[in-house]
Amino acid sequence: MTDEPTTQDLEEPLRRGVEAFNRRDFDAALATFWPDGVWDMSLLGMGAFEGRKAIRDFWEDWLGAYEDYEQVIEEFRQPGNDVTFAVLKQRGRLRGSSGEVSVRYAAVTTWRNELVERATNYTDIDAARAAAERFAEERG
Repeated sequence: MTDEPTTQDLEEPLRRGVEAFNRRDFDAALATFWPDGVWDMSLLGMGAFEGRKAIRDFWEDWLGAYEDYEQVIEEFRQPGNDVTFAVLKQRGRLRGSSGEVSVRYAAVTTWRNELVERATNYTDIDAARAAAERFAEERG
């Protein structure tokens, strides 16, 4: 057995959380977060939400506007030290509308014991990629 540290594969817990979110199963989605985890939307002008209750309230408000909604992970990278980078695409149809909206964004997530400590969302995918690399290096 080696003395080298092991890094958990964090893609699976991220996918489980996204799938639960798509089903609007907030209990399952929030089970991937630390109790005091943070869902940070401040770079998108929407603030940061700390703790499972605050995150749930935000998610319920967000999805409440949609009659049909789905997000998919388009890209996933794990630069190391419990940091992940993902590009996601959201698509949905707002209540009372026949038009569809879609947006691509990136999430940089720090993890502890396979649970989300902080997920920071970015509209600038290149800035998110650079931030993920920097956070991974800083946590090393």
